[in-house]
Amino acid sequence: MRKIPAVLAVLSLSAVGLAGCSLPGASDCARVSASNPDVTDLISVSGATDAVPQVDVYTPFHTTQTEFADVERGEGTAITSTGQLFVVDIALVSGETGETLVTTQYDGDPTRVATVDRWIRTFPTLDQALECATEGSRVVVALAPGDVEAETAASVGLAEDESAIAIVDLHKVYLPSADGAHVFNTGHGLPTVVRAPDGRPGIIVPGGEPPEEVVVQTVLRGSGPVVTGDVPVRVHYTGVTWAAREVFDTSWDDEPASMTLEGVIPGFAQALEGQTVGSQVMVVVPPDAGYGDQAQGAIPANSTLVFVIDILGLDAAPAQ
Repeated sequence: MRKIPAVLAVLSLSAVGLAGCSLPGASDCARVSASNPDVTDLISVSGATDAVPQVDVYTPFHTTQTEFADVERGEGTAITSTGQLFVVDIALVSGETGETLVTTQYDGDPTRVATVDRWIRTFPTLDQALECATEGSRVVVALAPGDVEAETAASVGLAEDESAIAIVDLHKVYLPSADGAHVFNTGHGLPTVVRAPDGRPGIIVPGGEPPEEVVVQTVLRGSGPVVTGDVPVRVHYTGVTWAAREVFDTSWDDEPASMTLEGVIPGFAQALEGQTVGSQVMVVVPPDAGYGDQAQGAIPANSTLVFVIDILGLDAAPAQ
C-alpha cells in the first residue's frame, strides 16, 4: 500500500476553477443507504473513519456501473453541489486482488480542503456516489472499469478492464451557499439582494446617493458557529460598485474563498465579525472603509462598494 498525494491529490487539483454543477438541494435529499446491495454487500469495510480502512472483498470483484453504500452515515451537512468544499480521505482498492492500491494521507489534517469538482477529475462518477452524502459519513463506492481516470489507474496498476473500490471518508462538508432563516430588514434606499436557485446572489443597487457610513444587513441568519476572527472563514461573495452597478469581483465563478478578518478591507471585516455560519450578509462599504482614494483593479478611486457574502464554514487554524 502506498500513501501518495501525487496520484490522488495532485491530479485532483487540476480541476481548480471549475464552476460547480447543482445536485439536489439539502431539503430535497433522500439518500438510500445502498444503491445496489447485491453489489455492495460483497464489500466489507472496518476500522475508524480517521484511519486507513480495512477492506475485505470477494475477488475477483466486478461491477458494470458505479454503485455505493453508506458504511456509516453522519449527521452533518449534505453534499448538494459539485462545487462544494469538503475535507476527505480516500482509499482505492483493486477489484482483482482486494489489495489497497493507494490512499490519501489519513493524517487528520483539516486544512486539506477540496471541492467535489476536483475529485471528479480522478473519479468521474464520484458525484453520483456522494449525492446527498453527509459530513461524518464513510461511503463505499464500487467503480466500474473506466470510473478511474486513465493516468491514475495506470499509475497504481489498475488494468483497463478492472473494477475498483473506493472508500470515501467525509470528515467535513462546507455549505454550498447560505442556508439561514430569512431576516426582515428595513432601510429605504439600500441595495436589494435576489438569489438564483443555486443560491448565487444578485445585487440591485437603487438610485440616489450611497450612505456615508458602513451599513450591514443580515439577509439570512444561519445557525452555525460564530465568526470571531480566530480562524479563517470560508465565504462566497459578490461585489459591485454603487456608481457602476456592475460586478467587479465574485467567487461564484471559482471556489469559495478563505479569508481572515485582518486580510480584508475594514468594511468587509465588519460585515463578517459576529455573524454565524449559514448567514448571508449584505454590506455597503464607503471609501474610507474600503480602498479610499486609491483605484484597485476594476474599482475606481473613492468608490462605495456593495458586497453580498455567504458564510459557508470555518476553516481550521493554520498549523503553527
